[in-house]
Amino acid sequence: MNTPVPDPTPADSAKDSPALDQIVDQNGVSLRQHSERGPLLVVLLRHGGCPFCRETLAKLKSARQEIAAVGVGVALVHLMTDSDAASLFARYGLSDLPRYSDPEGQLYEAFGLQRGAVGDVAGPRVWWRGLSATLRGHLPSKPKGDIFRLPGTILLEQGEIVRADRPGTSAGQVDFVEFLRTGKS
Repeated sequence: MNTPVPDPTPADSAKDSPALDQIVDQNGVSLRQHSERGPLLVVLLRHGGCPFCRETLAKLKSARQEIAAVGVGVALVHLMTDSDAASLFARYGLSDLPRYSDPEGQLYEAFGLQRGAVGDVAGPRVWWRGLSATLRGHLPSKPKGDIFRLPGTILLEQGEIVRADRPGTSAGQVDFVEFLRTGKS
């Protein structure tokens, strides 16, 4: 079950993390710089072969206009090489979004996203959701990145976490529009 965190505590803040300044997108812009331009929906994906990540990308593509309509930008954080990510994101029409390659998981750590245990990434509930995602066309492929890293969604403004969704398993999914509207996924 996803655990939305609508009101971050000071310990939840990523503001002091050097990763927000050091890791840059394909155009050389840091995540902090993007978040200083306006509210930013940061989607942190798992490895590139993950069917749940592919499902997330499809949902993001569908919700993109609604997200833009409320004045929120979108950035993707991933564990792959930039070229692998560019190819994957292009399949979902998301190649124009800022993308941050973070194979060491520094941004994940800054946002409080941990590595899962075996049950969190391959437990019975995860297998069931994986089958469901696969049947909807989100086929898994060879992992590209840390298979134990859990996903998350963060609303970031001025380098501060405004809202966060940190699912307890690799199968966690977010309704992006609902998350922005209410803080719940």
